[in-house]
Parts: sequence; structure tokens; C-alpha cells
Amino acid sequence: MATTIDTATPARPRRRLVASPGAWLIWAVVAFFLINLFGVVGSVLVSSFGTRWFGTWLPEGFTATWYSAAWEEFGLFNVVSVTLRISLLVVLISVLIGVPAAYVLARRTFPGKKIIYLAFLLPILMPPITYGIPLATVLYKFGFAGHTSGVVMANLVPSVPFVILTMTPFIEQINPSIESAARMCGAGVRALFLRVLGPLLVPGMLAAAILVLVRTVGMFELTFLTAGPDSQTLVVALYYSMSAAGIRAQQSVDAMAVIYTSTMLVLLVTALRFVNPTQLVARAKETPEP
Repeated sequence: MATTIDTATPARPRRRLVASPGAWLIWAVVAFFLINLFGVVGSVLVSSFGTRWFGTWLPEGFTATWYSAAWEEFGLFNVVSVTLRISLLVVLISVLIGVPAAYVLARRTFPGKKIIYLAFLLPILMPPITYGIPLATVLYKFGFAGHTSGVVMANLVPSVPFVILTMTPFIEQINPSIESAARMCGAGVRALFLRVLGPLLVPGMLAAAILVLVRTVGMFELTFLTAGPDSQTLVVALYYSMSAAGIRAQQSVDAMAVIYTSTMLVLLVTALRFVNPTQLVARAKETPEP
């Protein structure tokens, strides 16, 4: 009698559909945080378009005139111009200083390299207020604070290390034999950087520049401590407008807050298209070679 062999594949174990209590607790905390975040942002957004809002779920009417009123009342054209000027200066100087420094750290081995890496990490890891007050004191002593130059110099302290830590992995990914071949073909230092390394480093430089731009526009502490009446960026002007909200319509202040938040969101989305945030975290965890 022929025997029948069961060739059916064994049944796979079913996955657990019920999450553990710890997972439910984590998701509940995340959901609670997101609900509060969207609630705060949503209330400011609705208020910026509302006419009157007292004791009701929604305003009595909606209008967009508060944005034009905020633009004229707070002088946002001058504020945005100052913000762009300071941010672009910080980006340009940071890239000019940070890229050569990153090249030296990526290609050279010398005593004290770990200490230099630590010195570059400190302005990024430490709260800006911890070194912002002594830095502002020095800048006021030498007459730089209260002007655009003081704001730029203060923002360079965390921005230059940011460029260095961003550019070092990009430079390390370039094969040193490319540079050796260029030198054998007679390329000097200038031609090496402009014609050989320059095109290869453009993505990294662009990523570093966008990250510094986002950081400078959103930097409050250092700018607040060193800015004067004619050198306030958008975030500092927003703080002053909120402090004087009693003599201004709350809707115009909310409209200014929405303008600032929208600007930051556009910059952040643009930055995330050019750089991976985990790259900086992974770089910070690496231990430099002695």
C-alpha cells in the first residue's frame, strides 16, 4: 500500500496582536505629547486668522488682515532682512573656516586631536546660555555687541564646529589616492581644492550651509544677548512682541509667530532633503584616532 507523505509547510507561529503594557504606555505618552503640540500650534494658527475669540470653541469670524497688520506693525521687512543678512554672513564665514579645518582633521594625525574634537563638540552639546553670557560680556567690552558684527561673532561659536563635524565624514569618504594622483599631475594646492576636491565636497558644503542657516535663524540665546535695536533677528523680535502683547492685538502677535514657525519649517524640510540627522549622531559617537 502506497503511503502518502504530507508535504504541507508547517504553520507559522502567529504574531502577537496584543501589545505589552509598556508599549501601550509609550504610545499613550507619545499621543498625549502630539495632541498637546498640535493643540498649541493649532490654537495659535486659528487665532492668527480670527476676529474675536472669547469663551467659544472657534472665533466669531476669520480674516487674513492680521498678517498684513503684523508685517507693518512689527516692521517685519527690516527684521527679515536683518535675519537673512546675519544668517548668510554666519553661513559664509562658517563654511570658509570650517571646511579647511575639517580637511585637516580628516587627513592629518597629530597629538591632541581628541582634545580638539572635544572642544568642537562642547559648543554644540552645551546649552548656549552657559557660554553666551560670558561671551556677550567680552563682546560688549570690545564694542562688538549691539551691532550686526557682535551677533555674527556670537553665532560663529557653535556654527563653525557644526560645519566641521558635518564636513569631516564627507572628506573621509573621498579616497586620498585621488589627491595623490592630482598632485602627480602637477596640481597645486589651489587647483586641488577648486578643481578636484571642490566638486566632490559640494553636497557636504550645501548640507552644512543649510544646517547652519537653520541653526542661526532659530538661535535665540546668543542673538538675544548680543543684538541691538538694529540687529534683531526674527526670533528675538518675536520675543519682544510677545513681551509687549498687552498693548498689541494678540492676533497680530500670533500671526508673527505663524510666520516664524512657517519659516523654520521650510528651512528644516529643506535641510532634511540634503542631510541625514543620524549622520551627526553617529559622528559624535565615534572616537577619533590619536
